[in-house]
Amino acid sequence: MTTLVTCNAISKHFGTRELFDGLSISFCDGERVGFLGPNGAGKTTFLKILAGLEHIDGGEVNRRRSARVCFLPQEDWFSDGGTVESVLADALATHRLELHESETRVAIIISKFGFDQPHRAVSALSGGWRKRLALAHAFVQRPDFLLMDEPTNHLDIDGIQWLENLLLSGQQAGSASRFAFLVVSHDRYFLERVTNRVVELNPIYPDGYFSVSGSYSTFLEKRADYLEARQAEQVTLTNIVRREAAFLKSHSKARRTKSKSRVDEAHRLKDELRDLAHRNAQTAAPGIDFDGTGRKSKKLLDAKGLAKTLGGKLLFADVSLLLAPGSRVGLLGCNGSGKTTLIRVLTGDLPPDEGTIARADGLKIVVFDQQREELPQDVTLRQALAGKDESVDFRGRNIHISSWAKRFLFRIDQLDMPVGELSGGEQARILIARLMLRPADLLILDEPTNDLDIASLEVLEQSLTEFPGALVLVTHDRYMLDRICTEIIGLDGDGRVGRYGDCAQWQAKQNRQATEEGDDAANRKSGKSRRKPRGSRLSGSEKRELEEMEATIQEADERVEQCRRATEDPAVAGDYVEAQKRWEELETAKKQVEALYARWEELESKAKAT
Repeated sequence: MTTLVTCNAISKHFGTRELFDGLSISFCDGERVGFLGPNGAGKTTFLKILAGLEHIDGGEVNRRRSARVCFLPQEDWFSDGGTVESVLADALATHRLELHESETRVAIIISKFGFDQPHRAVSALSGGWRKRLALAHAFVQRPDFLLMDEPTNHLDIDGIQWLENLLLSGQQAGSASRFAFLVVSHDRYFLERVTNRVVELNPIYPDGYFSVSGSYSTFLEKRADYLEARQAEQVTLTNIVRREAAFLKSHSKARRTKSKSRVDEAHRLKDELRDLAHRNAQTAAPGIDFDGTGRKSKKLLDAKGLAKTLGGKLLFADVSLLLAPGSRVGLLGCNGSGKTTLIRVLTGDLPPDEGTIARADGLKIVVFDQQREELPQDVTLRQALAGKDESVDFRGRNIHISSWAKRFLFRIDQLDMPVGELSGGEQARILIARLMLRPADLLILDEPTNDLDIASLEVLEQSLTEFPGALVLVTHDRYMLDRICTEIIGLDGDGRVGRYGDCAQWQAKQNRQATEEGDDAANRKSGKSRRKPRGSRLSGSEKRELEEMEATIQEADERVEQCRRATEDPAVAGDYVEAQKRWEELETAKKQVEALYARWEELESKAKAT
């Protein structure tokens, strides 16, 4: 592999704050790099430095001559006056291509990215399609090294899987779009599938980063080994320093005759221990812990037969949902399928067109708003966290604002900063901190994962798992849905609603439906009609199988939940062999459920055809 970009001892500061100092790292052809780090570590700044869009305070960045490096920011920069076609044509304006070559390349990308209206105005595109256009803008330039900052933001699950397939297909030998890439993302399934190297930018590491060749799961294993070894190193070093200190004290009268080298070594060890202890202390995660009311009611919310139409489009129909303490329901669907509308109906902000909702008396509902409209940008962090007070009341205890801020990994010098100057992840942590001060029976989170780093996501997941009330969760983070939710409700965007055990089942149903619709369209175009297959009548054994299928699936679902709990057992946290065995058992159980659902649909189809 040849090197694309090399950073030699680079440094970057913002005022008195040091992002990184003396950082040296290289990226090569063929690498698909996942780039991680805590909020505020400088991930976006580092990508801009690689792209030549941000200056450095020290060191040097060397790029391979003629290598084309493209940067895809979190938010697009398109003017609303352009069209899909004009935006892509503008991307090639400086590439010195013949007109026909430029037009051909644009036409290929438009087709590949699914834009059926090339002359459609950018202003008419949804957030998901603007993200696709931003990706197309980068792909059409045929980069050698593509830098992507949170490319899955604004994409629904179908869009994320489309992007995964796009990136992987671009790595095939002979592909015109083959390139190396570096991607900042908090989507762990996405990272697992598309990367072959993972780098974490973090000051806790001596070199300023930790790099592992392999998948995201391999990275997790190697990092856990490293951190465990470092903790052991601190214990060992502590014992050595204590012995040296005891030696120096016990021979105080003869100190002048002591070996100067041993005295110097003792001081060096103390400095090394102080540095190691400081780095180990920086591995803290935010203290996310939602407060339940302790209500014992078996029924918190009982919705029956809900339906809603907006703008002449049926979003969902016949939705029934019973929420009790411990219920954890995930909502899945493409952008615009009605997930947020369903939430607003459940909370009472919108009336249903059909159906009824019975809420427990005095039901306390706490909602995380994905638009973050309730968070003023001009107030200080101090005011956002505690209002005019110098402390907050959390579960009957007064906690000083500085301690409360530290709990969410904010520095004391940030307290008087305007909220608008904080990163997206930091603003998300403010909202979570505010929600924690409000006891809830029902917690509704609408896209809480946007902008959070992975460490924060892991703590959030654990807190939601332990939350005693009911939870309704909307997120495109498949890992979080699979880990937390006991049931998933899928909205297909055309009014149909289904229930699933995990994201894989929902996606399998979507794929089958898309295939059937494609076949129907092809048959209509050719003048053919779908015929009932021969032998579609159910046999006696199949009838019994269909009758027992619901109970069979329920047993299989219970087995998945048992396996899930087994993977979360703290007793196997350090036993990698046993942990791997339990994860494999969980995956096997999930595949069994998926196969049962597929078989159920097959039997149902045959029954209807009879």
